Amino acid sequence: MSLSSVPFVTIGLLILSNVFMTFAWYGHLKFENKPLYLVILVSWGIALFEYCAQVPANRIGYGYFNAAQLKTIQEIITLSVFVIFSVFYLGEAISWKQIIGFAFIALGAFFIFTK
Repeated sequence: MSLSSVPFVTIGLLILSNVFMTFAWYGHLKFENKPLYLVILVSWGIALFEYCAQVPANRIGYGYFNAAQLKTIQEIITLSVFVIFSVFYLGEAISWKQIIGFAFIALGAFFIFTK
């Protein structure tokens, strides 16, 4: 793999992994009538696919990015995926306080990536 493709592959895999993880962690909220043991098993099954993308993403990205940068990228992607998920899947509105909170987290990411 060429060095120039590492960020794209890493970020693409992290996006994919976060989509799976968001559904594993929060997708069951629409199925309150299902037994807890069942949603746990389904969540574990979905999380398997998350790990199949997350582990290679970190392996490929490490060295191009340091560990703190990889974690920061993952967290920003997690928040972005979660906002989309909560609005379109759960039907929840995003408040201005949440937007400000996410902006502060993004500001923290800025500091992680500046020298």
